[in-house]
Amino acid sequence: MKRIDVVSLGEILIDFTATGLSEGGQPLYECNAGGAPANVAVAVAKLGGAAAFIGKTGVDYFGEYLKKTLEDIGVGTAGLRLDHTDHTTLAFVTLGSNGERFFSFCRNPGADTRLRSEELDRVLLSDSLFLHVGSLSLTHEPSKTATFEAVRLAKESGALVSYDPNWRASLWSSQDVGIAAMKSLLGDADLVKVSEEELALLSGVSCVFKKDLGLYTDRLLENGARLVLATLGADGVYYRTREKDGFVETWPIKVVDTTGAGDSFTGALLYRLAVRIRTHLSGLSGDTPASVSEAFSSILGNSTALEEDLRFSTAAASLCVSGRGAIPALPTLKAVNDFMGGVQ
Repeated sequence: MKRIDVVSLGEILIDFTATGLSEGGQPLYECNAGGAPANVAVAVAKLGGAAAFIGKTGVDYFGEYLKKTLEDIGVGTAGLRLDHTDHTTLAFVTLGSNGERFFSFCRNPGADTRLRSEELDRVLLSDSLFLHVGSLSLTHEPSKTATFEAVRLAKESGALVSYDPNWRASLWSSQDVGIAAMKSLLGDADLVKVSEEELALLSGVSCVFKKDLGLYTDRLLENGARLVLATLGADGVYYRTREKDGFVETWPIKVVDTTGAGDSFTGALLYRLAVRIRTHLSGLSGDTPASVSEAFSSILGNSTALEEDLRFSTAAASLCVSGRGAIPALPTLKAVNDFMGGVQ
């Protein structure tokens, strides 16, 4: 039986989140660990799952801080590498009045883009039920090639691939280049999570109309995905499998900071799916590539169970946006269960 529920690969960085003004009227920023794939790994670990991270930081204070943050939470760091040339990536996050984020990156390049294929931890990749990747590791070489190699190795070992085609316009040389790169991993993904903006970009439309979500997500299923999830903010999440689709509402809560909301949702869903897959496999002699894939298909065929998992995941995301920062606001299993039991 594979020992790890989720291995995340990609960017790990520092989010400097605006916290107001100093006495002299100057902006103040709070240092938080971040990076979408790292957030997903932490979300899984804080819920009680087994998670590990593959990526790269600089040899600097921020790199040490990120490694310690992961280890203190229980995320495995055997796959975390150090770059002696480039600094740990930094992102400055400004919040709007509605909690939405605006990003400025210090990444030209950052250490996260310097991960090489030969640095991949092949033991982690072969020992995990899910490999989770994003699109921002595709912005530069050598991390782009390393990402594709990690996906190949994971699929070869029978892992399922979760993909977040995360859009950050300032990190791409052009929109066309970014969209082409985002699309390049769709054919390898079993599960794809997109925001409304990302779904519009991948579908080639100016904006997404909720009445046409089935049409837009069908295009992603045609690329090979087996489960497509479109997160719709306060409107919840739309899900689409090859047999069924539907909406799951979100939970009412005061929004403080939306940083990490999608990662909290994804991590919570991967945690729940891993629990179900392990239950399915417990009566079998081993988790062969075929048996893991069949277990996932069985879960997707049970829409009641899938919607239960999605309600759990939207609850985790709701709790995340009620706090500041991504990783500090990611909830524990007890917090999510208490929240779901207490909200009417």
